[in-house]
Amino acid sequence: MSASTYLAYDYPLLSVFWSMLWFFLWIMWFVLLFRVVVDIFRDDGLSGWAKAGWLVFTIVLPFLGVFVYVIARGKNMGRREVAQAREQQQAFDSYIRETAKGGGATSSADELAKLSEIRAKGDITDEEFARAKDLVLSGHGSGTSPGVAATSRR
Repeated sequence: MSASTYLAYDYPLLSVFWSMLWFFLWIMWFVLLFRVVVDIFRDDGLSGWAKAGWLVFTIVLPFLGVFVYVIARGKNMGRREVAQAREQQQAFDSYIRETAKGGGATSSADELAKLSEIRAKGDITDEEFARAKDLVLSGHGSGTSPGVAATSRR
């Protein structure tokens, strides 16, 4: 054992620090390894053979493979990750927009039926029903939920 290792075991707190440092480095190593493997599969610019080659290189010689990959292709790893995050955000936003539309425009008869159900439950007053009915019939209330008037009162 070297002198620094003896020093670490002479002082228990230094031994704990030494163990935590190695543990942290191993965790960081696995995080980097998994990020590289995910990036290999994420990259559409690589052919199947290139992906297989990088994957074999990182599995057979993990330390050397990961470090060479980070040096050779690490610059674009962040760009690919940001591009994927943007695509996911756009897909999520479009899903929210489509869901908010309710699968299509509702007719004024459907909205009036919903309004009358809400009034029958007692969630809105007759005055609120009349205002919402006027909005629906004038075309300004189309696409809005009749429940908005009920929740605004509470």
